[in-house]
Amino acid sequence: MIEHIIDNNQLLAVIVYHDFDKPGIHFFTPNELSQQLAYMHHPTGKVISPHVHNPVVREVEYTQEVLIIRKGKLRVDFYDEQQQYLKSRVLEAGDVILLIKGGHGFEVLSEVEMFEVKQGPYVGEQDKTRFIGISSDQIKTRDCMATVPEPEVSSLLTI
Repeated sequence: MIEHIIDNNQLLAVIVYHDFDKPGIHFFTPNELSQQLAYMHHPTGKVISPHVHNPVVREVEYTQEVLIIRKGKLRVDFYDEQQQYLKSRVLEAGDVILLIKGGHGFEVLSEVEMFEVKQGPYVGEQDKTRFIGISSDQIKTRDCMATVPEPEVSSLLTI
């Protein structure tokens, strides 16, 4: 399952839950993003031709990060650009999230091991603006395993 976190027609995040499984290559992001996220599922014997990546100048305005949950449970709290709380989702082992815009905070619900991938290098505190998040009694979450339709992201949203 895939879930797009959207606020005012802006794509804030893409969550790919651990049960997602489609053959071939599936991109979850429109070409306009500075960070791309794809899933690949190939049969035994599939050959991917050797290649190198050519130098291409790209402009990165906002840091976008991918979290790959290896173990445990992590609650992600989503905020809009004005730091107003929107909703939360719980991620578990095998889930992947691309954080695109808006704000986000986390609470570890059970010991977590995860990978983070983002444009670098990290420049310390000037890389982010910290703010006070919500309290645990304000959390709005839902059953993350419910079916969520996969919209055509590139035609619906502004990035």
